[in-house]
Amino acid sequence: MSSPQRRPRSRRLAVIAAGVAASAALTSGPGFAAGAERVADPPAPATAATPAPLAPVTFPVPAKPVTPPTVTEPSVKPVPPAAGAKPGESTKPGKPVQDVPAFGAYLDYGPRGVARIAELSHWLGNAELRVGHTYLPGDRWSNIEGAHGFLDVWADWRTEKADRMLVLNVPMMERNEDDLSDTEVRLLLRRAAAGQFDEHYRALARRLVALDVPDTVIVLGWEMNGTTYTHRCGPDPESWKTYWNRIVTTMRAVPGQKFRFDFTPTRGRDAVPWTQCYPGDDTVDIIGMDSYDQPRGLTFDEQVKEPYGLQEHVDFAKAHGKPISYPEWGLFRNGDNSAYMRRMLAWMDEHKPLYNTLTDYCPHGVWQCGDNPESSRIYRSMLFGRTDGTVPQPTPTKPPAPTTPTVPLPPTNCSPLDLGDWVEYWLGGKLCLRFDWWSRTR
Repeated sequence: MSSPQRRPRSRRLAVIAAGVAASAALTSGPGFAAGAERVADPPAPATAATPAPLAPVTFPVPAKPVTPPTVTEPSVKPVPPAAGAKPGESTKPGKPVQDVPAFGAYLDYGPRGVARIAELSHWLGNAELRVGHTYLPGDRWSNIEGAHGFLDVWADWRTEKADRMLVLNVPMMERNEDDLSDTEVRLLLRRAAAGQFDEHYRALARRLVALDVPDTVIVLGWEMNGTTYTHRCGPDPESWKTYWNRIVTTMRAVPGQKFRFDFTPTRGRDAVPWTQCYPGDDTVDIIGMDSYDQPRGLTFDEQVKEPYGLQEHVDFAKAHGKPISYPEWGLFRNGDNSAYMRRMLAWMDEHKPLYNTLTDYCPHGVWQCGDNPESSRIYRSMLFGRTDGTVPQPTPTKPPAPTTPTVPLPPTNCSPLDLGDWVEYWLGGKLCLRFDWWSRTR
């Protein structure tokens, strides 16, 4: 794919003002679960009778440091040059590219997630992380459409290299985590099946095409076989499947799109068997599975063999002629389980999903979470140095110890404003509002 014309930075900055209100609705974490933090709506604008304050000033704030867990270096040895190689000639020992599944990790939903891809790559011996993964908030339709400015930084990362992949989880309902009853969900699904929400997905498709990422992988209505989300399938599977098909058909009708749609239940039966929610081969491109190390006490072999488990997922996808994926996976109920980590990585090497992305925050992760040192060691040793061409076996060097940056203090008589990571990223620091401005108006 040829490199698209780059969007000027001024265009991205211009959307910040319009995006401030939307950013207040953004939350953190996949599906905004497990310790997610909700952000309140911005305050109402001042009335005409309120004197306008002086323009705020900014002071820089460094990104929060990411401290990798302490791990033992992977025990790998240098590989001798290939037979016939000339002295000093570069060789690339290891697995050929077709044997190396594309991988990445969920690191943060916003700009920090993009920045941390390079940091995680460095920790993994400059391994090639070809998959960037983020989520659209499910609180309101305007955010499900892709709020102005939110996806820009992800689009920029994706288009820097032709072989990268952007994976975007897209909710199928607003108020997606508001604990609506089955009766309410059933009524919403029937309205959706009748086409009442099609326009929101047409708007999202147009936005992704305009951002030069028409080949985005859409993980639509993930974990539909559970009970967490309003976009769950259980209350009315037939209406849910009709709605999925409407969304896919609507987005595929937008000129220029090349989307791939990933049907991703949770592993196991959960509330309903996920096979009852499968909408059909015509509208599904990938069959994924979110597979965490749970419930407590369940071995990896049991995760493979359980009804609607890992083996049934692979067999189902093969029967339907679809590639598999693992958009979410990681540790959970069984703590720092190095056996799970080793077996899951080996499972993916064997079955070659189109992509996988580890959920890298506590309790699931291994890099941004220091609670899982043994699993961290396994993850790092098995993925160290993987590139887009081979799995090299270099002699690793110990990464430098992380340093804690000095956080600059705000100016005197000045109160910092917390506008969220996304806004501060584009502004280059926090906004600081002088609290003595009123005395200057007298």
